[in-house]
Amino acid sequence: MCAAVNNLYCVGRNYKLHAEELGNNIPVEPLIFLKPSHAAVSLDKAVIQLPKDSGQVHYEGELVLRIARDYVPGMSVEDLVDVMALGLDFTLRDVHNDLQKKGLPWTPAKGFKNAAPLTPYIAFPDKEELEGTDFTVLKNGVEVQRGNVKNMIFSLQKIVDFIAARYGLGKDDVIFTGTPAGVGPTVSGDSFELYWGDKLMGTCLIG
Repeated sequence: MCAAVNNLYCVGRNYKLHAEELGNNIPVEPLIFLKPSHAAVSLDKAVIQLPKDSGQVHYEGELVLRIARDYVPGMSVEDLVDVMALGLDFTLRDVHNDLQKKGLPWTPAKGFKNAAPLTPYIAFPDKEELEGTDFTVLKNGVEVQRGNVKNMIFSLQKIVDFIAARYGLGKDDVIFTGTPAGVGPTVSGDSFELYWGDKLMGTCLIG
């Protein structure tokens, strides 16, 4: 079972190379969208069922923050976050591209059941460890993504301040902080492994 999730915020286009690989402009402020809390599912040796009749499904590996207490202006990320995880922001890419062309909300492409798998949590690291550790996504045993908070367009502090000021931020909210370059399609039978440095955080098989 996935731990309780209240609001599930996601940051789009928070790595320059990822924005470029999809042909998108670099944002000038955080691009925030939400997924239903029901999209969250455990990424711990799980078999995950994804839509099979809506075009390509893409994986997007991300560092995920869990908020430990209600936000008060001036709070630092370290004050707010107790634990972190890694996650996959699954996206119906064909649907997403069509929605963007029409200027419509992303929910149909991002909010389906099982669209936000989360690994088990670990203690939130200090700044030195955060910046000194990469997270990686392996698909079928091959590394496909590598990210580091140092390469984010918007810092973790900027993200929490931005979300809190506009939408509110409280206990058990989670934030998917954006995906690095290397996103791509997944199909039934694919396996994923998510690593924080050399620590295996979670695995899943696409059913």
